[in-house]
Amino acid sequence: MAKIKFSGPLSTCLTSFGTLSLIALKTYVRRAFGKKLDPSWSADIDIGIYFWRHQFTKAMTHPDIKKGRQIFDSLQTDTDDIYETDILSTNAPPGTWYLPHAADEEHVVLYFHGGGYTFNGPISERFASMFTHHTNMRLFMPHYRLTPEHPHPAQAEDALTAWRYVNSTVPAKNIVVMGDSAGGHMALMLLQNLRREGLPQPALCIGLCPWTDIGDRGKSLHENNYYDLVQGWMALQFGVWLDPGRKYGREALSPVSHDYSGLAPLYLQTGGRDILRDMTEDFANIQLRNGATLVLDKWQDMPHNFHAYDSLMASSTQALRRIRAAIDTHTGKDQGPFPSIQGVTVCRGDGFAGDP
Repeated sequence: MAKIKFSGPLSTCLTSFGTLSLIALKTYVRRAFGKKLDPSWSADIDIGIYFWRHQFTKAMTHPDIKKGRQIFDSLQTDTDDIYETDILSTNAPPGTWYLPHAADEEHVVLYFHGGGYTFNGPISERFASMFTHHTNMRLFMPHYRLTPEHPHPAQAEDALTAWRYVNSTVPAKNIVVMGDSAGGHMALMLLQNLRREGLPQPALCIGLCPWTDIGDRGKSLHENNYYDLVQGWMALQFGVWLDPGRKYGREALSPVSHDYSGLAPLYLQTGGRDILRDMTEDFANIQLRNGATLVLDKWQDMPHNFHAYDSLMASSTQALRRIRAAIDTHTGKDQGPFPSIQGVTVCRGDGFAGDP
């Protein structure tokens, strides 16, 4: 990573910088002896994985989650990519508009940030700016309530409020709903709630490394711990915080247990090194059997939320371009087909916009 940004108390920033420096040193030593997380990854990728894994662990195990968030937000590692966007905050509902220069004024992305429903800070802001830049669309990111202070149904309620807010001025056919990780969960569950409320569906729903089961599903949830910045136990803890005491139950709160036939088309992305890979593939295959319209792309060499690498990795660059292409196809800006990519597209259902 080329750039470092600090946020919050100075002591926390210094501690995190010391941690990053030590992890970098250890990583270079490991690599000198041929010990790489993945042979295709650079030292920067290894360092980032180790660092964010450490930050997540320290933040989630801190007895005060508010201080845990300060730890997580204290140091951000960025690429050299520049995103020229204007930023406008709102209070009703709480959220932020990201406005690209020379934006497409007709369409809007309703974006739900990741972070296990527990974290939201500079990293979410960077993702929002990145997606705004690459889609060239206005993007609204609601500041939804976080767990463990606010368990379900707070997030579902806030997602519906955000939808009503955007849809009050933009027709549903011009809205793209998108989310990464827990934000992908939020986006997928919103589609179910829209159907339940008798409200129109968006033009497209995009799930990036989406959390489709709040329980223990798939070998990758634990086997990919070696490669990924997010660990299997973290995903399970996020599920506990979302539904403490299992008041609502795993089935009710897991998209994989719901039927997406007749709802908005789904475009999904995952990585082969992602701990959520198997549950994403399970979700896609189940929904294809249900008759849902979807495409799932998988980049075998990538971990969770690999889009953050942007121009640093060929896979993330291609994934971001695919997001733009899927949006253009479903919003009518591109009348051509949305082609499959050999070795990347692993699931495809009939009826995806642009199919021959």
